[in-house]
Amino acid sequence: MPRSSSTLDKLSELIAWARIASLLEPLYPASKGEPAWPPLAMFKALLLAVWYDLSDVKLAEALEDRASFRRFCGFSSSEATPERTAFVRFRRALITHALDRTLFETVTAELKARSITVKTGSLVDATIIASASETDGDGRWVKHKGRTAVHGFKAHVGADATTALVERVSVTPANVNDGRVGPEVIPDDPGDVFADSAYRGTHFGDAVRAKDGTPRIVATAMWVRDEDVGLGPTPASPEDIAARWQNIDS
Repeated sequence: MPRSSSTLDKLSELIAWARIASLLEPLYPASKGEPAWPPLAMFKALLLAVWYDLSDVKLAEALEDRASFRRFCGFSSSEATPERTAFVRFRRALITHALDRTLFETVTAELKARSITVKTGSLVDATIIASASETDGDGRWVKHKGRTAVHGFKAHVGADATTALVERVSVTPANVNDGRVGPEVIPDDPGDVFADSAYRGTHFGDAVRAKDGTPRIVATAMWVRDEDVGLGPTPASPEDIAARWQNIDS
């Protein structure tokens, strides 16, 4: 019986992967030396991590048992998939070659060119990514109240509020303030920009208004858990966010 195509299968058909692969050319290993995971497959995995808001650990687990994730990345059903440390190393390589932002913006442009969307707003948030080792000199320690300290990095993301399509991304050491980097990931023509209380203040608000957007800062967390699928947090809908607004900065 032929398998039914998933949303990811359809999404994959909309992206010109040859163009992405050409941008990843500097990351392909030499013919000699230690074998490495294909850069295009690794980048596709990082796209899934951003779209589904997965930690490196959760991403590795999902690639092991989700057929749609494997197909999207190009792994066969019997093939081994990367462990979390591989994603840490690959992400560092993207940053070293200044490809992180370029690649994500290229994918966004590809999807926008092939679909019609009506933007009702934007989401801005940051996610902590643990480093492979505490000796990693590029990572930094960060500690939030009631949580265990983490050594690593922070992915700052700007996404469409309706589709959750990521439009901008920036990776920094984990101790960098969300509000300081927030202006870098505000999409063009952002509409209402939803963010949590870490983005309070004129620095972020003025940056939103400079792009003709309206800052909508909530006092509580912007993300909600999707316990049913077991894949961690997913962006709340604009309606959900509006229902939980407290002390909005406008």
